[in-house]
Amino acid sequence: MELDVFLCRTDNFGVLVHDPETGFTAAIDAPEEAPILEAVTRRGWKITHIFTTHHHTDHVAANLALKERFGCEIIGPINEAVAIPGLDRTMADGDRFLFGDHTVNVIETPGHTAGHICYHFVDDKLLFAADTLFALGCGRLFERPAADMWHSLQKLAVLPDETAVYFGHEYTLSNARFALTVDPDNERLKSRAAEIEALRAEGQIHHSDDVGPGKGNQPVPARRRSGDPP
Repeated sequence: MELDVFLCRTDNFGVLVHDPETGFTAAIDAPEEAPILEAVTRRGWKITHIFTTHHHTDHVAANLALKERFGCEIIGPINEAVAIPGLDRTMADGDRFLFGDHTVNVIETPGHTAGHICYHFVDDKLLFAADTLFALGCGRLFERPAADMWHSLQKLAVLPDETAVYFGHEYTLSNARFALTVDPDNERLKSRAAEIEALRAEGQIHHSDDVGPGKGNQPVPARRRSGDPP
């Protein structure tokens, strides 16, 4: 599997997942057409699929344009089907499908939106979490209460520690600063925040984390160890 991650709009991540064996290329959401076209042109790929995580405009804005250009299949959450442009196939919690020879497990994670889903490439140990989970934080609660988001995060926390989590936005620096206001004496968090500050000062983006290291840094999900909801 090959991945290409880049910025779209203001702070969205564009993410392309490419299977060299089949030539399949999936866009994880479609925030903006131009950066996605630039990436596939640079890599010599063709968009065959769009894996939509939720209905917000900054994640589906380029669905129809990319579908018209490439004839790609758009997959998305069954509980938000009416709000997703160009949707061809719906997915519910626990559904599995193949992307080439790669098994993809669908995990429904309501909280940010009512029907948000994440895509877990099981054997590749990749999770595309979009706006459910970020580095040092989680998505804003627009359509479901905190208890639902907590349950969703619990579902992700049981994935193998070595699972690489890819986010929907570059919120890392602002999340680090907020996390330190919540847990100012956490030495591990201080060290992580300093690393992120240095990374962003160099103009680099922070688009992913492993599940394992992230558990000790998240100001809310880390509380899973006590079993207490937020």
